[in-house]
Amino acid sequence: MEERIMEVKQIYEIMNSVTGEVIGKTDLVKEDLSNVVDIGTEVFNANAIDNYVKSLVNHIGKVIFVSRPYSGNVPSVMMDSWEYGSILEKISADLPDATENDTWELENGKDYSPNVFYKPSVSAKFFNSRVTFEVPMSFTERQVKDSFSSASQLNGFMSMLYNAVDKSMTVKVDSLIMRTINNMIAETLISDYGTPGKSVTLADFGSKSGIKAVNLLKLYNDKFSTTLKAEQCLTDPAFIRFASMQMSLYIDRMSKMSTLFNAGGKDRFTSADMLHVVMLTDFKAASGSYLQSDTFHENYVALPNAETIPYWQGSGKAYDFGSVSAINVKTSSGTDVSCSGILAVMFDRDALGVSNLDRRVTTQYNAKAEFFNNFYKFDAGYFNDLNENFVVFFVKDAPAE
Repeated sequence: MEERIMEVKQIYEIMNSVTGEVIGKTDLVKEDLSNVVDIGTEVFNANAIDNYVKSLVNHIGKVIFVSRPYSGNVPSVMMDSWEYGSILEKISADLPDATENDTWELENGKDYSPNVFYKPSVSAKFFNSRVTFEVPMSFTERQVKDSFSSASQLNGFMSMLYNAVDKSMTVKVDSLIMRTINNMIAETLISDYGTPGKSVTLADFGSKSGIKAVNLLKLYNDKFSTTLKAEQCLTDPAFIRFASMQMSLYIDRMSKMSTLFNAGGKDRFTSADMLHVVMLTDFKAASGSYLQSDTFHENYVALPNAETIPYWQGSGKAYDFGSVSAINVKTSSGTDVSCSGILAVMFDRDALGVSNLDRRVTTQYNAKAEFFNNFYKFDAGYFNDLNENFVVFFVKDAPAE
């Protein structure tokens, strides 16, 4: 069997040229880093031998486990859990109408009977769907001992595997949370621009601006008689100032009782402590770079405090704005919605959420083959309530004439 000596490369020539570059004696040159940086191999050659007597097998000197915890980065919409029952019931009461006050209309001999029954108008919505998945992984102890030098290394290896499962669960749960928000975005776009059951595409969004699905670019161009394009708006300080103003207005408007800001047309208000604001990172970062950085009183033009997300649905292959700002979904109501340019959303705490979260692990040991299986299980209910306030802010060019 072929023997392989540990490779030790002389790099004095490249180091001499690097020294000249870093101290300013030479121009930048093309550097061959193939002799410097080891990118590793998946399978190590067990016959690698030393450079002294050419017969000693190289040993592993240090083991590093890639076991960094991952906390995720999605808006916090978790709700409490319950052990018995499956249905989430939301009960709401409509605003009662006012009637004539007889106190100031008294007439002699007129009957002012108080014995009239005034039935309250109460409605209930029931959410009774749940999603579930599991992540299985098999573990051994006896078989894998041969690969390590100590119990601490073995424990580190096992901890890495547990951490990998936990990271996988976090990524999947975060993705489901974002899908809950994306479905609400789509349903809101349908409410202002389309008809449930009929596909809504990019061409539908540029010609106007709705009250719940707000085309900030359309509003800006109409107000200032400009022709700014969506691809330019995030580097335009005047547009960002306008967008900040509009969002601030909506925060105040949504705090007042209104039927305008939810798809169900219910009388609702959203106080400051119940308001969630979620912004695309590209939009938030653009505000800091192109607007607040050179503004003396930046507090007057700053965007509202918000949670940020790097994308709504996915990054695409290059984190381009057309990908990170887009959703392309089939909603719970069965409508296809495709829209890009989504900058931010504002919604009531009760508009959407993750309820009855249940994460658990079940284990089975196989005595014959001496391994055990862990089944990491997940159940939760994801809901949208179209009767609660939810507003989408986006940019979309007007259709070509």
